[in-house]
Amino acid sequence: MSKKIISLITAPELIELNSFSKIILVDARAGANTFENYQKEHLKGARFVDLNRDLASIPENPANGGRHPLPSPEDFSKVLSSLGIAPSDHVVVYDDKNGSNFAARFWWMMRAIGHEKIQVLNGGYQAAIQAGFPTNSGNETFEKTAYPSQEWKLALADIEEVEKARKNDQNIVIDVRDKNRYDGLTEPLDLIAGHIPGAINVPLTENLNENGLFKSAEELAEKYKAVLKDIKPENTIVHCGSGVTACHTLLAMDYAGLPIPKLYAGSWSEWSRNDREMATQQT
Repeated sequence: MSKKIISLITAPELIELNSFSKIILVDARAGANTFENYQKEHLKGARFVDLNRDLASIPENPANGGRHPLPSPEDFSKVLSSLGIAPSDHVVVYDDKNGSNFAARFWWMMRAIGHEKIQVLNGGYQAAIQAGFPTNSGNETFEKTAYPSQEWKLALADIEEVEKARKNDQNIVIDVRDKNRYDGLTEPLDLIAGHIPGAINVPLTENLNENGLFKSAEELAEKYKAVLKDIKPENTIVHCGSGVTACHTLLAMDYAGLPIPKLYAGSWSEWSRNDREMATQQT
């Protein structure tokens, strides 16, 4: 049996790997003018993915699944086919926000369909540039493939399961948003500020050290073992605003050698738009 691939790769390791092995790079940067920025400059060979188009199925009403619901596994397989990715390929994904843009989301989705050879670039785009990884502009050319249709193999929680879990002391619901959003002091994206009652706040920024890199696997393992205590992995649910940055914590936990908990993809953007109890600053 082959050894499980580590979920993070450093920039020097990427440069070495790229020198003797075929890898597929995926650019998952976000923000304004994302595709234009990709065309202006990206890591040489990287193929572009877009959150709204490729990694989500945007509903007319975010009350139905949140702002960034997962696409069907079949549709994601079509995305991988269009990116020229085959099941046997070694894929490395990066963004420019320490994995918290869309790189971790792409990683989770790949792992969720059973693709094991997928890594996130620790330190992202900036680390690669600093290490001397070559860049390119315009579009990359590559052959499309046929990625077989899969199903989600990692556990997901829906809004009803979260409703039950938040009231059960044998479960734990983790909110990875920053403390001000959790406390209801600010809300830049959704209609109501606050959090799911019963959820605890473990900001994803705590996964990183002072240099913006993921903490060591040992540090992360110690941290999350203390958070989870005796709660079983299948009773652990992680969420954020719309199911994207929650994957940063799932990535950190996997890197730490811990089981990957359930993802609540609807997250606060779905919860806060339904007739559910909410903890706000006023309450």
